[in-house]
Amino acid sequence: MSIPKVNRYADGMKILDMMPMGYSEIYVWKLMTVLGEAGRDAYLYDQIPLDLVYPLLFGISYCLLLAYILKKINLYKSGAFYLSLLAPLAGLADYLENLGIINLLINYPDLTSAAIAWTQFFTLAKSILSSIYFIVLIIALVIWMLRMIRKKGFSRSKISNPNS
Repeated sequence: MSIPKVNRYADGMKILDMMPMGYSEIYVWKLMTVLGEAGRDAYLYDQIPLDLVYPLLFGISYCLLLAYILKKINLYKSGAFYLSLLAPLAGLADYLENLGIINLLINYPDLTSAAIAWTQFFTLAKSILSSIYFIVLIIALVIWMLRMIRKKGFSRSKISNPNS
């Protein structure tokens, strides 16, 4: 609901949260200008407050999900547990990205290259950490499913051929 509202002001440009590959300083300037005061206010007061809830939920729920799956495949105690921390780290990067965006929205037109660079750094960090997390999650799910299939396949073969 809030993203489409901000997008109406953005004239086809993507908002910074929705650019996982980052953005240039020129892009940020153009976006802030195109948004206008009403668009920047919608971004600051409608989009950002909602985006302050998501990173916490993402970090906690996905950390617990991966920890659960790692425990199921007996990798929880192997140090692989630390991979569960990718989700909270991505959530932290999202919060830092949001703080950067808030700073840009409040301080426009007095933006600094450093403020834009730091905001983009956290956008990229969020994207990279989230991507690595989901790759690890998919690998863990595949391992879990293969072990379940192998376990059930072994059980069925013993049942169908009790002499083996």
